[in-house]
Amino acid sequence: MNITVYLGANEGNDPALKESVRALGKWIGESGNALVYGGSKSGLMGELAESVLQAGGKVTGVEPQFFVDAGFVYDEITELIITKDMEERKAKMIELGDAFIAFPGGTGTLEEITEVMSKVSLKHLEAPCILYNLNGYYDSLKQLLMHMIDMDLSSEEKQEGIHFADTLCEIQGILQKIL
Repeated sequence: MNITVYLGANEGNDPALKESVRALGKWIGESGNALVYGGSKSGLMGELAESVLQAGGKVTGVEPQFFVDAGFVYDEITELIITKDMEERKAKMIELGDAFIAFPGGTGTLEEITEVMSKVSLKHLEAPCILYNLNGYYDSLKQLLMHMIDMDLSSEEKQEGIHFADTLCEIQGILQKIL
């Protein structure tokens, strides 16, 4: 299975981020799954890709030309797909993915996972969408989604494929049940 992971190119200031992203990558590689990600060697993105490769897994990076030109490419990955822009990149990452995980990240991560959430909600994408809620990172988003339901602007049915997982074990359990 191709697991598309959205995450930041920064490392953040919490040591748990690096440890947890490396554990996620190790599991992806050891479990026989493959990683699809943004293609960068920087920050958490680089840590994730490196840990998948070290565990014997396959890594596909999808990177727009302007990031390639800026030197952000991780040269050791299995495959690099270069896109003309971010829109094409997002579409390709969704096309390649069988499951989607948002690790803690910044506004780019949020933009990418909300597109997946919308497609899942509209039933245009039949794949699990998991927000890795490490140390409560996505608690506010979880509250917002519940508020949407409370305000009758969304429904539990529309949010069925959107999951919040506090641990890697929970992510594994969600994927085992669904796929």
